[in-house]
Amino acid sequence: YDLSLMKFIALFERITGARVKDCFQDDVLQRLTFVVQPGQIRKAIGKQGANIKKLEAKLKKRLRVVEFDPDKITFIQHMILPLKVKDIEEPEDGVIVLHDDDMKTKGLLIGRNAANLRNLEKNCQRYFKDVKEIKVV
Repeated sequence: YDLSLMKFIALFERITGARVKDCFQDDVLQRLTFVVQPGQIRKAIGKQGANIKKLEAKLKKRLRVVEFDPDKITFIQHMILPLKVKDIEEPEDGVIVLHDDDMKTKGLLIGRNAANLRNLEKNCQRYFKDVKEIKVV
């Protein structure tokens, strides 16, 4: 962590009252992502998103808040919200497959030149070292 990220975390915790597990600059989505402890997402967002709106105004950055979960499948579901997929499975060790029929959802998950998918992989690998690849089918 550099000094600016530590300031962001302190400000986030002071305004929201939620405990932050991690914070990182998401280069692909051009936003700051806060990963909060399990069960703290409501506290972090606030009533009708009030905490996030206040923080975005103060930091002059777009924010994203994700709830951590020790189960990698559930954590991936949290990372791709508000998108929903039909099924997430791990058929072989280290490869996670997201199943969905909707072409628009698939397109949003993958992104141009698979940028969104590689970004999701990279962010999941921060917490789950055994994740090698994420595929959308």
